[in-house]
Order: sequence, then structure tokens, then C-alpha cells
Amino acid sequence: MKLVFYGLLALLVLVMGWRILRAPRPFIRYLIFLLVNCCYRLRLRGLDHIPAKGAAVVVCNHVSFMDALVIGGASPRPLRFLMDRPIYESPWLNWLFRLVGAIPVESDRRDPGSVRRALDEVSRALRSGEVVMLFPEGRLTPDGEVHAFRRGLETILSRDPVPVIPVGLAGLWGSWTSHGNGPALSGRPRRFRAKVALNFGRPIPPRLAQRDRLESQVRALKAEADGWVQPIAEPSRR
Repeated sequence: MKLVFYGLLALLVLVMGWRILRAPRPFIRYLIFLLVNCCYRLRLRGLDHIPAKGAAVVVCNHVSFMDALVIGGASPRPLRFLMDRPIYESPWLNWLFRLVGAIPVESDRRDPGSVRRALDEVSRALRSGEVVMLFPEGRLTPDGEVHAFRRGLETILSRDPVPVIPVGLAGLWGSWTSHGNGPALSGRPRRFRAKVALNFGRPIPPRLAQRDRLESQVRALKAEADGWVQPIAEPSRR
């Protein structure tokens, strides 16, 4: 009986290993979800707005260097992230970014043709029915607020009209990976198991997904999520 048990266990491990090697992204997403839940107390709302299948674009405010991990781990589907090439080429994390299908982009001043190549890869992902995630502000917020969205999203939608899911993120401003207490990643981490909230809005059809409208939606979703992570003030006693 022991031989049968160990044989079945080995077969199960081989099958699982084969499936992970064939499709590593769902497995990595699950590991990231576990890691993020160890570091933060997550509150999620509206995950069902991400379509079960088919192409879509997810847009979110950009607070910290942890944003992509938090959103990618929470999403029920693997996300293809558009990210800065210098971060993508990090010697410690490049293998992970490649494995999850991150899409690097650099300004054409520094790397002529980089934007075109990134847009072509985004198109390939969307036409294959994948979900692409980007931060339309293009940089980490310097003050915790949502800043103006850049034009890249409109270019993506003009090439591939797909639904856009706005997301509001709250709780990471002031963390070690944000600019809340000086430059991000400077100093030492001060908070552990902080409350973090993700508020997913309803998909917006591509014909209605103008920059101003999406920016307004993300601001509203973030404002709502802020209320979930802020401590409730006790009534004053007289």
C-alpha cells in the first residue's frame, strides 16, 4: 500500500509540476496573493467586474512600488503589466517579470522605438484575450493624490477597443515603497500588516473611456477606498 501511495503522490507532483511549467502565471499569481496577504490586511471590492474571459484593460492610481503585486495578486486573472524598462531590467527581478509577461517601455528619447514595441506587445496581448494593466499617471504619486492621466491609454484603445476597468487603491501611501516619507525605498520599513483597499469599478466601454472620465472614476473609487482604511475617529467626550 505504501508503494501505491508514494507512487500516486509522485504522479500528482509530476502532473502539478507539468501544469505549472505549461501555465506558470496562475500559480505565480496565487503565490503573490499569499505573500501580499501576509504583508497587508486586504479589503477587496468589485473583483467580479474583471471579465472571466476576453480582453480588457485595467487602470489604477499609482501609489507605491508594491501596487503591481497587490493588484496582480488580487486579480482573479493573470495580468500583463506595462512597466518602466529600468525596473523591468532589475538584475534581481527580471526573471520574474519575464515569467509573468510584463511589458517593458522606455521613452523614445532614451530608446527609439521602445514605445512602438510596447504598444505592439500590448496589442498582441489584447488580441489574444488577455488583460493588460497600466498606471496612466506614468509615475508614483508625489503627494498621495491622483494626478493627470497621460495619453498612452487612448493610443491603446484606438488600436484595440476593449473595456476598461478603473481601480482605486488606498492604504499604501506613507509606506516604505511610496514617496510618503521621503524617496521610495529609502530608510526602513515602518509598517507591517497595514490596511490596504482595492476598489474595482464597473467596466467602461471603449467608446466612453476618455482620459478625463477614467481619471474621475479612479478618483472616486480611491476616495471610497480611503474610507475603508482610515481609522474611525472616536466621539469626543465632554
